[in-house]
Amino acid sequence: MASEEPGSTAPAADGPSPVRATPPTLLDLSTYLLSRTGKAARSRLAERLARRGLRLWDMAVLAALADFGPHAQRDLVRRLGVDASDMAKVADQLALAGYVERTRDAADRRRLSVTVTEAGRALLAELRAEALAVQDEVLAPLSGAERRVLHELLARIHAELPGTP
Repeated sequence: MASEEPGSTAPAADGPSPVRATPPTLLDLSTYLLSRTGKAARSRLAERLARRGLRLWDMAVLAALADFGPHAQRDLVRRLGVDASDMAKVADQLALAGYVERTRDAADRRRLSVTVTEAGRALLAELRAEALAVQDEVLAPLSGAERRVLHELLARIHAELPGTP
């Protein structure tokens, strides 16, 4: 018999009807709930981006450039924690589409500087709207005040995570 992922639909012990039963032991773990909620939100956003031929890394690169300004490509690798070869592919695709510009550093020709274009900023605004729509879907059970509290708590936890920039 194949093992079931926690939270999956499986036959009930007393009959053939499917039930969704996450073990209470897991439901008692905030980290489990964060993980499942995060995976669901990430999957929904990734699905929306895929409809545009984009990935989450594309949005992350555009956001980093829009928020922090031009970066050396290798600095984007460190800031976002992405593999250098993956970053090269993302930067290539974004540059080909006109969302970023890459230029060689005059002082060090090996160094590529990446800058977001106006088209990239416009795309990021659209992607942010998509992300906010997903956020609204996922957080629908919460009131506005509860959402603010949740955000404050998550931001505090995030700020203390090891390796968080």
